[in-house]
Amino acid sequence: MRRMHLALVALAVGVATSGLAVVAASPAYAAGVTASFSKDSDWGTGYQGKFTITNGSSSTISSWNVQWDLGAGLTMGSYWDALVSTSGQHVTATNRTYNGTVAPGASVTFGFLVNGGSGAPTNCTVNGASCAGGTSSPSASPTASRTTSPSPSPSTSTPPPPASLPVAPYVDMGAWPSPVLTDMATGGNLKNFTLAFVTAVGCKASWFNAYDPRAAWAKDQIDAIRARGGDVKISFGGASGQELAQACTSVAALQAEYQAVVTAYGLHYVDFDIEGAAVADTAANTRRSQALKNLQAANPGLKVSLTLPVLPEGLTAEGVAIVQSARDAGVTLDIVNVMAMDYYRTGDYGDLAVQAANSTFSQLKTLYPSKTDAQLWRMVGVTPMLGANDDGHIYDQNDARQMVTFANGKHLGMLAFWEEGRDKNACNGALYMCTNIAQAPYEFSKIFAAYAG
Repeated sequence: MRRMHLALVALAVGVATSGLAVVAASPAYAAGVTASFSKDSDWGTGYQGKFTITNGSSSTISSWNVQWDLGAGLTMGSYWDALVSTSGQHVTATNRTYNGTVAPGASVTFGFLVNGGSGAPTNCTVNGASCAGGTSSPSASPTASRTTSPSPSPSTSTPPPPASLPVAPYVDMGAWPSPVLTDMATGGNLKNFTLAFVTAVGCKASWFNAYDPRAAWAKDQIDAIRARGGDVKISFGGASGQELAQACTSVAALQAEYQAVVTAYGLHYVDFDIEGAAVADTAANTRRSQALKNLQAANPGLKVSLTLPVLPEGLTAEGVAIVQSARDAGVTLDIVNVMAMDYYRTGDYGDLAVQAANSTFSQLKTLYPSKTDAQLWRMVGVTPMLGANDDGHIYDQNDARQMVTFANGKHLGMLAFWEEGRDKNACNGALYMCTNIAQAPYEFSKIFAAYAG
């Protein structure tokens, strides 16, 4: 992306975790509030669980309190969308400030990890009554309201990745203060992110010339996003620093650097943001294509996206050549993601982004004549720049809604934007940290989050 340079500051990295909540006595609630347990995944030695609280009463509730017991040997792991405390094997979960109010007929969820086995919660109560609904019954089992997914092989140690990442905005991981992905996910109703950028220090992968990916910098944050049911792409390249394909002079050395990052983070998705001088570097683009072919062969199922500059008329000639190089090398491209921004021309930037997507589809139709229209639209990703672009033109909230409507009609492969921190800050100031338009924090994230693929 057109990322403004930011001086690096020594920073402490880690997932922000909430303290344990002291649970106050709950007032009486109307009957009909239920808490239904389900497993999102189970790997034998632990599982990812979820409670869905449904208000089946005729009155809005303003808070909820779910309690249950874990079997012997089981322990709670991380959790999200609730405040959780434990006393021995007894667990208490209370709402967060943003999800305590539940209207009649509405539902909210919270999730958690359990370590040590597959045993489901027992003795479940919600607001002092049975989780199945009705009068208070502290010993009631949640079995009647529980659905359990079939367990995969015990060798599976992490939840399976999502089939696709329909919305995965970019996060500038070099920003200060250091981004906290779980806060961004909660604030923006998001599940997935594209983390930027891994660049080159010589022929060695580096997080924005500061941290070695081999040390799995920020992996705790990625693990927390996966625990919530989401996933990440890691993006190589960007506008600042050198892209690895330019720095590494052999295919084998380049593949080794890509592989080091894939291995360190257990990646299912990788992105290559190719812009500036790298776009026209034919030798580097050829090396990248060959290395990516080999990388996919070594990592079956690895999804590859190319992020490229675009005009309303479509990819530039150099961008088309990059896609063609990958195609001819045998790379299976998941997404061709266009940077729908900074056109340096007059016009409505929402309309121009839609035009760019349509034009890119037409180019892909020529490059991949055997694919159906539906398959080709699934290859198209669109990434605008929120608010004020570098060229002074504006991409506003109505433009974002227009793109979501367009994406829903065509079933695009992905929507993203540059950049999550700017949306969080919702400020006026330097473009690397502010959108410079009137908006609420995470307003764009919540608009884009409505797209489900």
